[in-house]
Amino acid sequence: MSAHDRLVREIRDAAIVLRGAVSDYTPLLDMIGDARYVLIGEATHGTEEFYRMRAQITRQLIRYYGFSAVAVEADWPDAYGANKFVRGEGNAASATDALVGFQRFPAWMWRNEAVVEFLDWLREYNGGKSSWREKVGFYGLDLYSLHHSINAVLEYLDKADPAAATRARHYYGCFGHGDWDPQEYGYAAALGMTPSCKHDVVRQLVEMRQRRYEFLTHDGFAAGEEYFCAEQNAKLVVNAEAYYRAMFEGRESSWNLRDRHMADTLFSLSSHLTEQRGEPAKIVVWAHNSHLGDARATEMGQKGQLNLGQLVREAHGRDAVLIGLSTYRGTVTAASAWDGPAEHKIVRPAMNESCEALLHETGVGDFMLLLRDNDKLVRHLGLSRLQRAIGVLYLPQTERQSHYFFTKLPEQFDAVIHLDTTRALKPLEATGLWHKGEVFETYPSGM
Repeated sequence: MSAHDRLVREIRDAAIVLRGAVSDYTPLLDMIGDARYVLIGEATHGTEEFYRMRAQITRQLIRYYGFSAVAVEADWPDAYGANKFVRGEGNAASATDALVGFQRFPAWMWRNEAVVEFLDWLREYNGGKSSWREKVGFYGLDLYSLHHSINAVLEYLDKADPAAATRARHYYGCFGHGDWDPQEYGYAAALGMTPSCKHDVVRQLVEMRQRRYEFLTHDGFAAGEEYFCAEQNAKLVVNAEAYYRAMFEGRESSWNLRDRHMADTLFSLSSHLTEQRGEPAKIVVWAHNSHLGDARATEMGQKGQLNLGQLVREAHGRDAVLIGLSTYRGTVTAASAWDGPAEHKIVRPAMNESCEALLHETGVGDFMLLLRDNDKLVRHLGLSRLQRAIGVLYLPQTERQSHYFFTKLPEQFDAVIHLDTTRALKPLEATGLWHKGEVFETYPSGM
């Protein structure tokens, strides 16, 4: 028997078969134990099963393990509308209405049926809690919402301190008025064609922090929550301004800034919830595998990129559990170009010698591998292999260059869930193009 055949057999023997029962995840939950951070990835941004599986695991973590928040790869102000809904606040009449803030490409990542169902469940769960402090929240970690976050800071200050709101408008006026594009600003500022707004946005954040206790002297719990939300938006403006300038300095610089922002937001949220609840907060994170698997185990890390999973692991060690999701073939919701329409695309069978092809070769179908403390699998799976990552774009005609990188799977994740064949996530606003889908007869030669 070849070494490869032995490895396939070892994976098959270690596989925990998923049969569609709630109890499927008991071994994973046992491994999680008392961990405070559970990071659940996705191999694509547009796979139905990934969203539903994450929600199923998360419901159990909330019900039985005391998790107090879900933090997702989404912008803070957009996700905060959903947070108000699940806590029984705000004006949204439904989960669909609560997701109205998700207008930026790719809206389908959060405006989809799987997320709506999870938010409805979370609102019902919170409805059974007597204390505001006991309710589970839904938060965003990302930094693309420069416009929305500026408006959120101004809205807060208009109510809390109109004079401070006037000063904030002066600081943020550096960007100009009206319909300005953050990327155009970043390009012009990076090249010195327009003054950088760096110092103005930092001044605004510093002023808010200096007056923090003044803002918190009234309205008790509500004042603390409102200030925290406004401060996160002010901090997001600072980091988004830097991010849009860094976009033109190289991929590593902007990627690292973005993931550091997500980690900082996660840790700030954890401290805030810990203070509110009077006990260490536990948080589930939903984002792409490329953000949540430890970058040090990947080709990304070798190129100088870090990520959220690495930063959480470095800060919290075994108190963080990183879970990767995998698929071999199927369909996916993705675009062909940035800001393009959502399409229903065919996912090619994974390339030979990839992690996905190896897991497919076991013939088990859908299963879970627990890699933490599994010395045998860690030793034999430790070779660097290709891994596929499909984001908001899927470009099968350049699949190797566009969607694969090398990784050492046992160092990247504590557990991997492999679903052999998956289907496309259904957007709430599925267009005729999405419903039409990709013609199977053209695959794989008609590109």
